[in-house]
Amino acid sequence: MGEAKRRKQLGLMPEVHAFEALMNHDGAVTLVRAPEDASLRAQIEGALRASQPYGPAWDSEYRTAYVMAGRADRFLETAEDVQAVAVPPHRRFGGELVLGKPAQRDGLSFPVDGGHIRLRAQQHSFDGGRWDSFPANPDPRRALEFLMQHPAVNLTGEQVATFLAEHWAEGRIDVTPEPPEDLLEALETVTREFHGETPEEWETSHRELLGQEDAPVPVARRLVLDLRRPAPLHSPLSMAFAVHGNVEFHPDTARSTYTLDGELWHPYGDSDAEGQADELHPDLAQFFDVETATVTVHADGRVEWDQDAIPEQHADHLRTDLREATGAGQEAAWAAWTDDLLRSTFDHELDIPEGAALPVPQAVRLDIPLDALDDPDPLAQTFMESEVTFDGETWRDLYDEEVPEELQPFAAGSGAN
Repeated sequence: MGEAKRRKQLGLMPEVHAFEALMNHDGAVTLVRAPEDASLRAQIEGALRASQPYGPAWDSEYRTAYVMAGRADRFLETAEDVQAVAVPPHRRFGGELVLGKPAQRDGLSFPVDGGHIRLRAQQHSFDGGRWDSFPANPDPRRALEFLMQHPAVNLTGEQVATFLAEHWAEGRIDVTPEPPEDLLEALETVTREFHGETPEEWETSHRELLGQEDAPVPVARRLVLDLRRPAPLHSPLSMAFAVHGNVEFHPDTARSTYTLDGELWHPYGDSDAEGQADELHPDLAQFFDVETATVTVHADGRVEWDQDAIPEQHADHLRTDLREATGAGQEAAWAAWTDDLLRSTFDHELDIPEGAALPVPQAVRLDIPLDALDDPDPLAQTFMESEVTFDGETWRDLYDEEVPEELQPFAAGSGAN
């Protein structure tokens, strides 16, 4: 009996399940060909959703590949130049779910529970009928030359949040402030990957950050993660540690700390500094203690706040800036802005048919950092949307676990679509 046949009969050969899948711009996966077993299908769908970029991240990946393939016919200098490159909304993947064999970390293979998924074909399409792909094995030096000649490669994505992940050696991770539910798993995954998933990796990564080969091993570490929207073009000089979905994760080791005893925390950014008793880095503590004011922006263009909340000298600038950022007072612009807000906030909870329009809120409440009022940068880079109202009376918390009643017809699994 041949060795391969013997191993297969003994159950030692890996199981291979071929599949073909489609993914739209928002990351929804549709299996065209896959195993009949529902658990295997769910495993494939979940793995593709978790591993493949979507939304703004897909825009950046496609445009970067487009430039590296030498298809850009002019220099791209600004974000607007890059955004002028059209992005196909449809993708098609062909590959296998392989159970019983670990993944090869080559970018085309990634781990799943009990095995890995290997992608053998990746294509894109503007209309879902005609499919195209970039060269599979381009000359890396030539591709990099194509990319680096464009000034836009130095642009960075907008920072949207900062989190502190407290990671203990035994595995527990606590994240501050509390993140949206769909972001928590990604934050924990990135933290484990950065610190190391085994005791050996934990020890090595700590000592490499300190630059000390014999440094004592900490019982816990605090990692500061800045979250950014993907840059217009992916740069080899980017400091992004990982991309999950449509967000880049940028570790800030200068503001991260560790503890040897669970009481005193030492900064990675200053190896000579004395440990502090259970304190955040001063800059980070200040970040989490930002004083804000609540501002209500109405669809008709009104912008309101409590009289004593914001100094009078900022009133005109604030109203003008927020109307421009939200489209308030302009029916089409307001509808487009609120539609994007609702889709991005409830990305995983909604299943919106192509071409469908969401209900338009009558008003949105924003939290405005007071120290941003003196900043020359647009307020759109700093404010945080907190609540919406569709009838002008009942307010819906954007960070509640429940999808607002007005959006329930679009809720995934509702059967209304």
